[in-house]
Amino acid sequence: MCGIAGFAGWQLGNEEARRTVRTMCDAIVHRGPDDCGYFVAPEVALGMRRLSIIDVAGGQQPIANEDGSIQVVFNGEIYNHHDLRRDLIARGHRFRTRSDTETIVHLYEEMGADCVTRLRGMFAIALWDARTNRLVLARDRLGIKPLSYWLTGDGIAFCSELRSLVALSRFPRRLDERGIAAFLSLGYVPDPLAAFAGVAKLSPGHLLIWSAARGAETRRYWTPVVPETGVVDEAVTVERLRELLADAVGSHLESEVPLGAFLSGGLDSSTVVALMARGASIQPRTFSIGFDDVRFNEAPHARRVAEAIGTHHTDRVVRPDADRWIEGIVGIFDEPFADSSALPTYVVSWLARRHVTVSLSGDGGDELFGGYTRYLDMLRRPDLPAWGRPLFRIVGRALPHLAPGRGRLLDRARPRELAYAGTVALPLAAVDGGMAAARLVPRDGEFGHLLTEAFVAAGTRDFVSQMMLVDVATYLPGDILTKVDRASMAVSLEARVPLLDHALVEFALGLPAALKIRDGAGKHVFRRAIRGLVPSEVLEHPKLGFAVPLGPWFRGPLRHRIDQLATADGGLYDFLDRTAVRRLAREHLLRRRDHSAALWRALVLQLWLAHLDAGRLAQPVPKSLIEF
Repeated sequence: MCGIAGFAGWQLGNEEARRTVRTMCDAIVHRGPDDCGYFVAPEVALGMRRLSIIDVAGGQQPIANEDGSIQVVFNGEIYNHHDLRRDLIARGHRFRTRSDTETIVHLYEEMGADCVTRLRGMFAIALWDARTNRLVLARDRLGIKPLSYWLTGDGIAFCSELRSLVALSRFPRRLDERGIAAFLSLGYVPDPLAAFAGVAKLSPGHLLIWSAARGAETRRYWTPVVPETGVVDEAVTVERLRELLADAVGSHLESEVPLGAFLSGGLDSSTVVALMARGASIQPRTFSIGFDDVRFNEAPHARRVAEAIGTHHTDRVVRPDADRWIEGIVGIFDEPFADSSALPTYVVSWLARRHVTVSLSGDGGDELFGGYTRYLDMLRRPDLPAWGRPLFRIVGRALPHLAPGRGRLLDRARPRELAYAGTVALPLAAVDGGMAAARLVPRDGEFGHLLTEAFVAAGTRDFVSQMMLVDVATYLPGDILTKVDRASMAVSLEARVPLLDHALVEFALGLPAALKIRDGAGKHVFRRAIRGLVPSEVLEHPKLGFAVPLGPWFRGPLRHRIDQLATADGGLYDFLDRTAVRRLAREHLLRRRDHSAALWRALVLQLWLAHLDAGRLAQPVPKSLIEF
């Protein structure tokens, strides 16, 4: 696990190239505090910061093939590297280390860039092939590990976090209005957009190959859209799912450093921990946090689950000083990011890092098995005939913002795809209740275009499956996995997500929707598969999520922040409509509507811009953001 950065094509002298790549890596020291390594040659430089997990003594990067013509830096874990190593040795390759990284080099010698199709794990890879003078970038299938790139007139730069680019004097730091508009709608900047102009994220399941002669070419090597399984026997499916779950968790347990797991007591994390306990040779360590507000405190439930499974459990109930914490939490992200559960994710990562270096997480189960309540809400929603939608939209827009039924009319005016977008995104146009500056608003004033391509790609499946596939392609990498990566890496903790093992993902996404959502409840087949594995209390416990009380905070400890938004400058209102923000704030404070999601986005953008202006985004995340 580490952070990687580098460039190709830039005409720099050897010393300047070395200083440049070192500057890029110094900005992400938090991702890899144990070691650093560099490869510099004419027109190319690769760098890394290492968090030592596998082959602690001998796995320094970059790693080369036998003659040094191929060099690689890599962020992640390859869980099938032992099997790959045996095959490669049989083919005559010589290994100098026990690290999983070295298998990538020799597999590339055999297969070229297509070698990524053989990798099982989470990864962001940068490989320089001196034989063809090309740079190969690759990101894992689900987007667990981040990888961004910046195309310049004279080459390309890449990085795990945008801090590496912001740290460079040649980087213009010009914001991308498309990325900011997407953030205001979704709460994150989705792939392949980025917060900075000229920068892009390499999308999950994609390769990029750059050469001076041909420039950059990207292609997809994996897609989550798999054909639906035909007629299935439910009992056989349950048994196969149990096998895949056990294999996925078991494969994620390799480590030469202390390993634990996050435990909320929900279905997903409890399943991971139960399988971990079954396969571990020692009592596993688990970690959870809670808030002193009982509505948001799952720590007692998690503790009972840990006792039933038999883990060495550590928890902590915290009383967050919201006003003091938010600036630090916003600052761990290299782009504006408004999922408020980043706060508890950071805190539980901080708690775990005091005891372990690796922690397993239960993320991914809701997207794969239909666990979100919004799926059920969409199934209950009546679908208006297409001919009636324009009328509902005209009438809805004509009503005052606080008129009863206005939101329902506008929702009924949308086709199902846009209605689903409305469950995960906010409108942009002020007339629709949004707060984006007019120039950022698409021609139709809507936000669903951000998810349109994902729906088109999933178009061959039923609508329930489409919703899940759209989430796997957008919300999962853009929100959930970004949150887990940045929050855990901010404290130099490796977070692993066994439920996103790609064999398990492909199996789950191929199942018919009727095996996932049944009788008004989600995760049907998953619940059957884990019955008897997890304590019965887990199956009966209501889903709470990892939320924080934003609504009350904005009327209490963050009230002054909302007041300050109305008079803010510093470029914030280059992107926001001041009148709309004031209206949202007024309605929220008077309890007429809950606008906490929109106000949080506005506040996050304000604080993130301040971090950028102050130069803090060109520096590594401080070791201690929050005092407890």
